[in-house]
Parts: sequence; structure tokens; C-alpha cells
Amino acid sequence: MPPPAHIFRGTFIHSTWTCPMEVLRDHLLGVSHGGTIMFLEEASQEERLAKEFCFKPCEIRELSQHEFFMPGLVDTHIHASQYYFAGSNVDLPLLEWLAKYTFPTELRFQSIDFAEEVYTKVVRRTLKNGTTTACYFGTIHTDSSLLLAEITDKFGQRAFVGKVCMDLNNTVPEYKETTEESIKETERFVSEMLKKNYSRVKPIVTPRFALSCSETFLGELGKIAKTNDLHVQSHISENPDEIEAVKSLYPGYKHYTDVYDKNNLLTNKTVMAHGCYLSAEELDIFRDRGASISHCPNSNLSLSSGFLNVLEVLKHEVKIGLGTDVAGGYSSSMFDAIRKAVMVSNILSMNKINTKSLTIKEVFRLATLGGSQALGLDKEIGNFEVGKEFDALLINPKASDSPIDLFYGDFVGDISEAIIQKFLYLGDDRNIEEVYVGGKQVVPFSSSV
Repeated sequence: MPPPAHIFRGTFIHSTWTCPMEVLRDHLLGVSHGGTIMFLEEASQEERLAKEFCFKPCEIRELSQHEFFMPGLVDTHIHASQYYFAGSNVDLPLLEWLAKYTFPTELRFQSIDFAEEVYTKVVRRTLKNGTTTACYFGTIHTDSSLLLAEITDKFGQRAFVGKVCMDLNNTVPEYKETTEESIKETERFVSEMLKKNYSRVKPIVTPRFALSCSETFLGELGKIAKTNDLHVQSHISENPDEIEAVKSLYPGYKHYTDVYDKNNLLTNKTVMAHGCYLSAEELDIFRDRGASISHCPNSNLSLSSGFLNVLEVLKHEVKIGLGTDVAGGYSSSMFDAIRKAVMVSNILSMNKINTKSLTIKEVFRLATLGGSQALGLDKEIGNFEVGKEFDALLINPKASDSPIDLFYGDFVGDISEAIIQKFLYLGDDRNIEEVYVGGKQVVPFSSSV
């Protein structure tokens, strides 16, 4: 067995299904040349590990006392094209917001040069923010969406990339395709992506939402997903007006979930964003199909869409992760998603809808292990289990220009849980010293990208 490519000694924090945040102090972690975790054990086992895995003590990289590793963040829902106006234009409810800002912006992605600029910036920014896995919506333009996949691969981010599918659009009629054209282009997108055979970037079938797709089209997309065994992403029950419009467009279906379910788009490879207004019956269908929900608290608040009751989703045993939902969500940082998820949970308990709130530790798990499960990647990533790929962030709460002020007492002994919490609430990309995906360091960026 070849020796490890990396051996780190220090503090590692991650989640397991039994413990929302496990803090492993003074541990050794080894990463293979293929990028998988070979061992994670107490440093007292160094001698035995060195023999077993053929490494010398001088090859161990020791973290400083205040640094720690955490798993990479998983953004289960982000519109790469909308990054162009992220941080602005969140003054309208969903359907008006789509018509006024979103569709006209996405229409511009027929220009490959425009797409290249925006997509390069969003991939760089999300990686700097610690997003090692992203589930991206592109636009209806096949070539621009293929370019997004190429850029994501070049920077080393793990991703699902979807060409958006729309054959209905009354508000901006020039931003849609005919049913036949969209089926053909989706098949071309999938075929080109599979041909590229990127190691960590995969295609995902992407009907925008039920209001943008005819019944025939949804059925065809369900067939494409089934034939190629692909993931599916879309939106569901985000806003009351949207739900009413879906009822009018699809009167023959029991509810919003039924529209996707009957068209083979609700599977164990499906992730649906929002779900603020799903009934208990709908949540049970999600559970039975193995489908997931992406909780996007920033967007739900910014567009005044609603609150997702995460505790209710978990009670129904539905898989769930967090999403930034750029640009309905104004921040591309998953740390913002963590903070907003805690606040939304607090609001629900203040209003006596729940008897308790989610803790910061439980939300940390949603952003890492939960997200990996929501995207069907929990056998590969999500925590520091031996055999999984090393997707990780090296965090330095004491970095130069850090937004966190630490005090003398914070440095007595090993890193405290208080410092970890301060980072989760106050930290940003200045505290993220290095980012690894599949064992490869991708931030700081290499000169080749």
C-alpha cells in the first residue's frame, strides 16, 4: 500500500447520524493519493498507524492549536446564472420576481462570453466560501450549461449541473423552448455531459417547476431521468400564489407533489427546493419515494415566501439539506444558510408552532452530512468517515483580518466549542485557509485556473 498523500494532526469536527457535532481533538487523519480517508484515530496511535500505513513522523502536518478541519459544505440548491444579480432585487414575491428580474437575466446566457464571466465568478466565490459540492441550475441554453459544468470541473468543485427545462412562459415568452426542442436539447446536454465523464460533475434533469412545464414535457423528462438513471431537481410549494397557479394548471392532480410523482420525477434521486407548504400526506410521499428537500431559508425570507418547518420534515423521515438559492437568497455563503436556518427555527418555536428550535449543531449537520444525503452522496462525502472522500475546509478562527475577535481565555488548552460556534455564527471566507475536494487542495486557487 502506498503511503498517504496527506497526514494531518489536530482537531476535526464533523457530524454523524447519532451526534450532530463531534469534536475530535488531537487526532490523526490520513488521505490516500486517490483522495479517500484512510484513517482517523487518536494521535496516541501514531506509532501503530505509521507502521500500518508506511509513513514517517516528519510527514505529519500539525495544525496550530486554534485551527480545525470541518467537512466541506453542500449547497443543495443554487442558481448559478442568478449570481449576476445576487445581493439585489429581492423586493418582490416569487412570481413577479421571476418575471421582472430572473427571466430577463437568464435570457442573456445565450451569450457564451457573458455565461463564462458569471459562471467563473460563481464557482470561484462558492469554493472560497467553502462550498465543496453544489447543485446548480443553469439556464435553458445547452451550451452555456455545458460551459458551467466545464468550469466547475476545472476549479475542482463537486457538482450536479442542470440545463433548465421550460416550455411554458407567459410572462417573458422569449425565454422558453418548444416542447420538442427542449426534449432534444436536454438529451443533447445529458449525452454531452456523460461523454465528458467528469469525475465529480454530473448532469441533473431540471424542470424549472410545474408552472414552466407542460404535462407532456414533465412526462418526457421523467423518462429521460429514468432511462439514464439521473438525478432530478426542481422547486415545490415555495409560495402560496405559485401553489394556487399549479392547482389551476394541473386540476387533475391531487396536489403539487402528485404532479411530479405521477410524471416519474419524484425518485430517490430527486431534490426539491423549498417545500414550505407541503402537507403531511405530501411529506409521506417524499419519504416513500426517497426524495429530498432543500431548505433555502434566506430566499424564503427575502422573497417573503414562507417558513419551512424542518423539524416536521425530519419527523416524517424525509431527507433534507440546506441551499443558498442564489439569487432569491442574496448570499452565496452556506454559513449564511446555517444562520438563517437557526433563525427560522427560532421564529417557529416563538410562534408556538414547534416546542423547540434546531440547535446550531443540528443545522451544521444539515449543511454537511444532511446535504450529502439529500444529493445521494452520503456514501462518498459528508463527514470524515474512513473510506469517504476528503472534502474539507481548514478553518483558522485567528486568521489575519478575521471577523471574529478572540480573547485570552479562548486559547487555554484545546480549541473550545465556543470558538467553533463563534466561527459558525461570525466567520467567513477569511477564516477558510484551505479547501479540499476529493483530497485535492482547490483553494487557494492554483495559477492554472
